[in-house]
Amino acid sequence: MTTARRTDPAGGPARTSDTPHRPTPAELAAAGDRTVPDVIAPNLRVLFCGINPGLWSAATGHHFARPGNRFWPALHRSGFTPRLLRPDEQDQLLGYGLGITNVSPRASARADELSAEELRAGGEALAARVERYRPRVLAVLGIGAYRTAFGRRRAAIGRQREALGPGGATEVWVLPNPSGLNAHYTLDALAGVYRELRLRAEQLDAETGG
Repeated sequence: MTTARRTDPAGGPARTSDTPHRPTPAELAAAGDRTVPDVIAPNLRVLFCGINPGLWSAATGHHFARPGNRFWPALHRSGFTPRLLRPDEQDQLLGYGLGITNVSPRASARADELSAEELRAGGEALAARVERYRPRVLAVLGIGAYRTAFGRRRAAIGRQREALGPGGATEVWVLPNPSGLNAHYTLDALAGVYRELRLRAEQLDAETGG
């Protein structure tokens, strides 16, 4: 059995996928403004959308990679994945009909470093991405970013009235930001909200025969 390998984003040697890279302070400092490729394919069940990559993600090339981020545990506890995936296993999401993108592609130390203009431009680009890939559900992970990116000042957590894509075929959900800095939600609370989305995705699967 061959172990998958990938090139370190900082230009170092390739590393096996079962030995996740822990970036050095110098690598983190150099990661600002980098981008992380989307994990995406046509007709996904759910396309999860972060606000923008953090420095840890930009340095490693893996979404939600910073230790303490609750995305991967919440995904597992909510039933989206049968086991807890590591960030470097992100490509396995496609096999479950799941993907990851971001509102803004530019990495930063904190999401609040993004300007309102960047978020609005990111919202337009995200809508175009949905038009192209046509996921059944777009799940934006961060209520503040969603409100700014799409001009929905009164949006709340959960399913949104507005839809995207051809004929409004893509439902839009807003879920809490899984960052460890989001003290408003415990991991159990996050998993509960994510579980609501999973149940809706399963309902859509049944309705469309997916």
